[in-house]
Amino acid sequence: MTLTIGIDIGSGAVKSTLFRTDGDRHEWLAKRCERIRRRDPMTLAQEGCDGVLADAGMKVEDIDYIATTGEGENVRFATGHFYSMTTHARGGVFLHPGIKAVVDVGALNGRAIYVDARGKVLSYKMTSQCASGSGQFLENIARYLGVAVEEIGPLSKSSQTPEKVSSICAVLAETDVINMVSRGIATPDILKGIHLSMASRIVKLLKVTGIKDGTALMTGGLALDAGLLASIQEEMVNEKVNVTAVSHEDSIYAGAIGAALWGAFRHGKLRELEARAAA
Repeated sequence: MTLTIGIDIGSGAVKSTLFRTDGDRHEWLAKRCERIRRRDPMTLAQEGCDGVLADAGMKVEDIDYIATTGEGENVRFATGHFYSMTTHARGGVFLHPGIKAVVDVGALNGRAIYVDARGKVLSYKMTSQCASGSGQFLENIARYLGVAVEEIGPLSKSSQTPEKVSSICAVLAETDVINMVSRGIATPDILKGIHLSMASRIVKLLKVTGIKDGTALMTGGLALDAGLLASIQEEMVNEKVNVTAVSHEDSIYAGAIGAALWGAFRHGKLRELEARAAA
């Protein structure tokens, strides 16, 4: 039996998970998520680690491996670090076994990851950081429109005549939105238009990875944006991509889950090497 903690430090939030692994069985024991909001991510990483331990009634001495991912390579108390592409892939397969791809839409960029049944990355494609297809861009627009983040999805889905944003550059896209407001375009139509623009780029990324069919799981900060998910599903049909886009209530934890599971795998391999060396 192996106990591991996975910590995913993203641009918008720090996610922590605690797992018990016994062979091929993985039991999720605890989870924590904290929005950064100008706070120190390293402090939040420590608080997340302490939090999942407290929730599970454990001490740090009980843990075999603490794995980080995302921007967590400088977490001093961690045992090891994993690249976020691999952790999101592994975490995605844990949340939704049988998926063919993971669509990670975070605060700064989006990426499509083609995976196999074990969560191994087969290929991937990422947006540029300046693209208007990120969580931070969407939050900025919502703030300008006076809309709460949790209202974005429902408002977008209520749109009747979406006004699509054509610009790839986030700065120019924000200018487009300002012009839309001055023209009297309704807020739901603006949000739906942004979602469709984001969805168009995401679906194109998926096509480039080589995926032909199956299911793609959304992860990252925008995974629970119902409006974005609906727009991606629409674009799949428009682009004739035979892939079903889905989300999961714990999608935001995919990176932290993958870190914990890869940590358990690495710990097992290290124990095997130690046993061979001692033999």
